Amino acid sequence: MLLSISLIFILGMSLGFICRKLKLPSLIGLLITGILLGPYVLNLIDGSILGISSDLRKIALIIILTRAGLGLDVSGLKKLGRPAFLMCFVPATCELIGMLILAPGLLGLPLLDAAILGSVLAAVSPAVVVPRMVKLMDEGYGTEEGIPQLILAGASVDDVYVIVLFSTFLGMAQGQGISLTSFVNIPVSIFLGIIIGLLIG
Repeated sequence: MLLSISLIFILGMSLGFICRKLKLPSLIGLLITGILLGPYVLNLIDGSILGISSDLRKIALIIILTRAGLGLDVSGLKKLGRPAFLMCFVPATCELIGMLILAPGLLGLPLLDAAILGSVLAAVSPAVVVPRMVKLMDEGYGTEEGIPQLILAGASVDDVYVIVLFSTFLGMAQGQGISLTSFVNIPVSIFLGIIIGLLIG
């Protein structure tokens, strides 16, 4: 396991450095590392790491979202108000509706499959958005207008919204029917997260 972790770190950092030199995001180097070391190319990763990969992904997501939360300015978000709220739901909803309209005609998908595909495409990757917005905030770009804070807050809440929609649509595809509690969980999860964050902070 230690050899696998060493390979991941060394190759990931090396390819990330090369990508930065080529004016590309270092994340591309990390993705290439995962592809090369994974079971479908070189297969150099120990099976025990692959067994806990889902837990490692959750830990990484928690770290990324924590970094996003620490970078947010609550007073700045209060000034943004309505745009911050709309940023959390409107983009994902528009992408989902667009997929519902286009996918049946272009891809021949039924509406339910189109809804599942739309919820996947509407998800925002925190691994991409958070580091870039934190960098912009550190460099002072758009901080007076609150643009990085707006995008950070929108990306975080957007993920909760889309994940609940995806779980609901997937359950419907598996014959579980529509669960109203899943839709109720959207605001509950958001407000509980805010309250717990304020208490811990």
